[in-house]
Amino acid sequence: MLLAFPADGRDWPGKFGAIRWAFVEFIRRVAQSEPVVLLVGSPEHRATVRRMLRQARVPLARIRFLVRRTNRSWMRDAGPIIVRTAPGGREALEFRFTGWAKYGNHRLDRGVPAAVARALRIPCVSVRHRGRAVVLEGGAIEVNGRGTLITTEECLLDPQTQVRNPGFGRADYEAVFREYLGVTNVIWLGEGIEGDDTHGHVDDICRFVNPSTVVACVEEDPRDPNHRRLAANRERLEGARLEDGRRLEIVPLPLPSRIDFEKLRLPASYANFLITNESVLVPTFNDPRDRLALGLLAELMPGRTVMGIHALDLVWGLGTLHCLSQEIPAA
Repeated sequence: MLLAFPADGRDWPGKFGAIRWAFVEFIRRVAQSEPVVLLVGSPEHRATVRRMLRQARVPLARIRFLVRRTNRSWMRDAGPIIVRTAPGGREALEFRFTGWAKYGNHRLDRGVPAAVARALRIPCVSVRHRGRAVVLEGGAIEVNGRGTLITTEECLLDPQTQVRNPGFGRADYEAVFREYLGVTNVIWLGEGIEGDDTHGHVDDICRFVNPSTVVACVEEDPRDPNHRRLAANRERLEGARLEDGRRLEIVPLPLPSRIDFEKLRLPASYANFLITNESVLVPTFNDPRDRLALGLLAELMPGRTVMGIHALDLVWGLGTLHCLSQEIPAA
């Protein structure tokens, strides 16, 4: 698993002390299931992080430190998407990262895919279409590993807000997904949840739990803006087909109660869970619905241990566990 330890508190103003220890616990849980490649900003930062991990009894033998400065820690979006190639190889796909087409301070993050590829000694492939680099974040897509991908129109097709690839339409994205990810079937949802700084990432609203089943977030309160958005997405899922023509099995997943901090609504969602080799790590929010979400996901993924990770502080950075991580397939 690829993670990047936060080096400063800009994404979590006023909460950075708590965030560092929350991140240590996150690393500890991931390392119980699989090795971790951990980006740190400098040798001095590495020493500090190593000391914190040792205090929390994290097995340091499971941690591979990679000194690489980043602007942020959201590896789902800035890190490489590593895919398997025939015969038996791997390559790191480098999509262009532009700070979610919103923030200017992303230059250091752009170099993460190449740095990780060098460390893993695998090729780094720049994703291009129509003669230019393709902008895409990992949180914008969800795949079942069999040829089906889910994304949203709000994120990839909005012509005015946070435009990733000006002039791209559905056919352009589907061509990219087919060529670089082996995707033969794309399901387009509408909007993401309110408060999502990325403008519609799918990993807060709909996730595969097996190749034919998704959990789809629902909001029961008709006064909440998410009620309409998520109901519309449910209708699209009901009419969608998998790569083999079968219908999806759709399981409703509740959202936690609304969380506001200062003047922002935060994008809290149980769908931002992370699947590791042996476990499913689920963000929790000190909410009565935490128990419902954990129980539901445990029923749907019986081969793994499902556990909650406190994310009430993490979500102040406008993302949680899935956003902070990126899978590294075994060689």
